[in-house]
Amino acid sequence: MDDYPRHTCLKLEIPIRSNDSEPREASESIFVKGTWYPARFDLAITDGRDAWICNASEEEVKERASQWDQPVSEYNDLAEKYLGLQQPGSVYGFSDAGSGFKRLTWTFEKEGTKLEWRWKCQPSPNSKKTTADILDFLMDANIRLSEEVVRKTDLFERIKLEAEKCLAQSEKLSLEKAEFENEIYAKFLGVLNSKKGKLRELRDRLSKQKMAEPEEEEQQQSTDKTESFDERSDEDKSEEEAGTSKDAPASKSVAAPASRSRGRKRK
Repeated sequence: MDDYPRHTCLKLEIPIRSNDSEPREASESIFVKGTWYPARFDLAITDGRDAWICNASEEEVKERASQWDQPVSEYNDLAEKYLGLQQPGSVYGFSDAGSGFKRLTWTFEKEGTKLEWRWKCQPSPNSKKTTADILDFLMDANIRLSEEVVRKTDLFERIKLEAEKCLAQSEKLSLEKAEFENEIYAKFLGVLNSKKGKLRELRDRLSKQKMAEPEEEEQQQSTDKTESFDERSDEDKSEEEAGTSKDAPASKSVAAPASRSRGRKRK
């Protein structure tokens, strides 16, 4: 829940109107200080010379809210919105209402219709005090704003310094990370190149083995052919020897009768 009372102060530039109600180029400045409560508000207005006040009671605010078909809180919040900060598109007025009274007005739009709120302000019983109160509020607000600016500036400088430190640390970490990655990559490349060398060596060995296998097969085949040829030669020799042994007795038997015949002739 918001804290009450709340205080606002608005500077308005009010066009000066002539008797024929036509606005002139000149304007006058007024300061409107508002004190806001949950169901009512107080206004203090000064042009620097004279001052006026408007104390809107809870009954008056409730009656105005019912005329506009609004809850009291909504009516009060809308009045604070337009008298706490000058709203674009709204037309403000501060005109004579007779007997030293003034009428403060401002316009707003609701559902496409331009409406106007009016509050009658009576002359302050002590214009100097009312004006002084408004100036004191403005001075206090200015001091608070100045202190806030100083605090925000100091905070900004501290944040800026921390940001610079964080940036420097981030750059340092980035460099260390890059160095670490380069070192790791270098080691990895060394290991990778070593593995590649071993793989090439193994591949060369396999290639040599594959090339040596056909030669061994050819040598084995030639050896097998030589052995088979030797075996056939041995077989042929044995067959020839066997044939020669068979023919030898026959020749002997033929030669024997011849010798015998030759012997008989000699007799």
